[in-house]
Amino acid sequence: MDRNRKDREGGVLTSVAELFDLPADVVAGLPRLEMVGSRQLYLEHHTGILTYTDQQIDANTAGGVLRIKGERLTLLAMTAGELRVGGHIQSVEWVR
Repeated sequence: MDRNRKDREGGVLTSVAELFDLPADVVAGLPRLEMVGSRQLYLEHHTGILTYTDQQIDANTAGGVLRIKGERLTLLAMTAGELRVGGHIQSVEWVR
């Protein structure tokens, strides 16, 4: 039953996105990642930082926890919904 509800909601979000010519991920509030090489990561739609060390940063999102591992990791910028991480990024994974 939950699956059918999610399918309908996904259909509604897709329809709204198409109607207003918007990307579906923006309408749904899904996290968006952008990487510049292995030196910077930009994350939109996070809901907070769970772990912060120079070797690991865990960011909470609607899609789960995004785990960033590397060396000399730093928060270059952070707002209520956006996050920019710098350093030598070795891996990025979703932890559910």
